[in-house]
Amino acid sequence: MTSAKTVRRLSFWSIVVGMAIFALKLGAWWLTGSVALFSDAMESIVNVVASGAAFFAIRVAYIPADENHPFGHHKAEYLSAVLEGVLIVVAALLILREAGLAFSLPHALEAPGIGLAITAVAAVGNGIWAVVLMRVGRTARSPALVADSRHLWTDVITSAGVIVGLLLALATGWLWLDPLMAVIVAANILWHGWHMVSASVQGLMDVAVDPAELAEIERLVRANSDGALEFHDLKTREAGRARFIEFHLVVPSDMTVERAHQICDRIEDVLEDELPGARVTIHVEPEHKAKHG
Repeated sequence: MTSAKTVRRLSFWSIVVGMAIFALKLGAWWLTGSVALFSDAMESIVNVVASGAAFFAIRVAYIPADENHPFGHHKAEYLSAVLEGVLIVVAALLILREAGLAFSLPHALEAPGIGLAITAVAAVGNGIWAVVLMRVGRTARSPALVADSRHLWTDVITSAGVIVGLLLALATGWLWLDPLMAVIVAANILWHGWHMVSASVQGLMDVAVDPAELAEIERLVRANSDGALEFHDLKTREAGRARFIEFHLVVPSDMTVERAHQICDRIEDVLEDELPGARVTIHVEPEHKAKHG
C-alpha cells in the first residue's frame, strides 16, 4: 500500500494547489465580471477549505490504535468527506443567489478572452491534480483523497461548461447565458455534494465491502482452510483504508488447539497479503456447530 507519508504529503499539497487555482479563477472573475466565473471561483474556495479539513483528518486517521480507540482512527477521513460535501452545498446556494441577481441585472463581460484563457489553465491544473489524487487515494484506500479528487473533477467539468457557455454568450450576445451557466454549475455542484455526503455517511455506518470483494474474500478463505470443515457467518465492514473481516470456522472436534490456530494463521496471512488493510477475526467452533451438511 501507499505509505502514510505519501498520503499526508499529497493532502498538504492539495491545499497549496487549491489556493493557486483559486487565485487564478478569482483573477478571471475580477477581469470579466462574469457571474459564471464567480461560481467557478466559489467552488475553488470550497476546494481549499476541504483540502485543509482532509489534511487534518488524514493525520488523525493514521494515528495508531490506542486504549480509547482499539480499532484505530480510520473513520476520521469520512468526516472530512462529509464536511466537503456540506461545503459544496453551501457554495452552490451562494452561486444561486448571485445568479438570481445577474438575471435581473445582466451586464456585458469585460476582457472575456483573457478571463477564459485563465480559467482553461486552471481547469487543466485541476484535472492533472485530480488524476494524481485519485490514483494514490484508491491505492491507499483513503476516502479523503478520493473525495478530494472527485470534487476536483467536478470542478474541471464545471470550468469546461462555464467556458462553453460564455463562448456562446459572446457569440450570440445573449447575456442571460452567463447567469444560466452559473445555475447549471450550482445544480451540478449540489448533485455531486449529495453523492459525496451519502457515500461518506455509508462509511460511517459500517457499510459492507462491495460484492466483488466479498466474493474474493470467500474464495481466499475457502482455498486456504484445508483441515477445517466449513466457515459461515462471514461479516465485513469498511472503515477508511481498513477492512474488518469476521467469520466462524468449524473444525473437527478432536483437532488440537495448535492445529486450529495454524489454520487460522494461514487464512489471516493470505487475507492480509491479498487485501491490504484487512483486519481478520476468526471464531473457531467444533463440528457440531456446522451449519451445512
